[in-house]
Amino acid sequence: MTALKQTTLSDLPLSDIDPSVQTRFQTGEHFEVFDRLREEAPVYFHESTQYGPFWSISKYKDIIEVEAQPKIFSSDAAYGGIWIKEQPKDTIRKSFMTADPPEHDVQRKVVNPIVSPTNLHDMEKRVRDIVNLVLDDLPINEEIDWVERVSVEVTGRVLCALMDFPVEERLDLTTWSDIVNTDVDAGTEITDEYKKLEALAPMIKKFKEMFAERSAMPPQNDLISMLAHSQETASMEPQQFVGMLVLLMVGGNDTTRNSISGGLDALNKFPEEYKKLRENPELVDSMVPEIIRWVTPVAHMRRTAMQDIEFKGQQIKKGDKVIMWYCSGNRDEDVIEDPYTFKIDRKNPRQHVSFGFGIHRCLGNRMAEMQLRILWEEILKRGWVIETTGEPERRFSNFVVGIDSLKAIVRAA
Repeated sequence: MTALKQTTLSDLPLSDIDPSVQTRFQTGEHFEVFDRLREEAPVYFHESTQYGPFWSISKYKDIIEVEAQPKIFSSDAAYGGIWIKEQPKDTIRKSFMTADPPEHDVQRKVVNPIVSPTNLHDMEKRVRDIVNLVLDDLPINEEIDWVERVSVEVTGRVLCALMDFPVEERLDLTTWSDIVNTDVDAGTEITDEYKKLEALAPMIKKFKEMFAERSAMPPQNDLISMLAHSQETASMEPQQFVGMLVLLMVGGNDTTRNSISGGLDALNKFPEEYKKLRENPELVDSMVPEIIRWVTPVAHMRRTAMQDIEFKGQQIKKGDKVIMWYCSGNRDEDVIEDPYTFKIDRKNPRQHVSFGFGIHRCLGNRMAEMQLRILWEEILKRGWVIETTGEPERRFSNFVVGIDSLKAIVRAA
């Protein structure tokens, strides 16, 4: 009897493949899907997926071209926002990330000072103190969960500093950020956006209290005070204000946290690169953007076509959902040499789309890079080698490429 041949992704026609399947992002199998899309159909219309029809934009330069045309490709919540899954309109938290100009520009300008060169310089010592506080607490030669003990602690404490949020309540920020990014199809108690809102009720209450408190105080140099005292944002509707803070919370927490975790995993999977780093600590500067490219903490962003347009020979219709797959753009061999190799000394390490492009380029990109840089500077100063002891436990998600657990041992010099 002839054995039945097992069907693989390479055997299937593209029309039968849904690139949004979450389990592939947990196993790494999604890269095979996007390799095919870049090769066979870089701008492709999927007629049947778990989220209905949408266009996939899979090549680096095409993603940048879409990002560069916000009047044609909208991120406004009124048309679907940035989510591949349609959101009930009454659950959408509006922010400058889900707004088009001029509303986007006005709101983003309010919080720009937090990442000004002067403020980043002032934050450097605070971040270094936080990193050393966290590292000082780690045991030597004992297995730990790197995510829990380092990634969560560093980013949570830094976010508390940026928001002037009570540091003793920092794990609340992590919990809320995780809830915001929970995939409602993951099999948890949060099965729809309304249950997500219920779970976020303590966050909404806390942020409203802090907004009122900062409004009554003289202006301070923290994110909540900036929003409370700016003429453009002080009178925002509560839902919109919360949406702004959620964006800043997630942007300042989840993405950097997963880069810290994914960076350690990458160094252990490419031991020659880790050896190179230990022998030449100055390579931290180029390693940091390479980690962010490699991990690509946000796998995709959605836009909505505002008009009929021919794009790369394809006819995109007004109202069509357009998905930019950052995780695919960051593996585009036409732009990035040897993209499936983690190289800490790349010549152009910032050539990646992890932060997006154009008006929606990540506001906190320099803050994220600072945290990663300082963390590895301080680890190397101690002469430590961090060994992972297993595979990372990856989140069920096609949006935030999350690592929920990564076991590791700190080895002293």
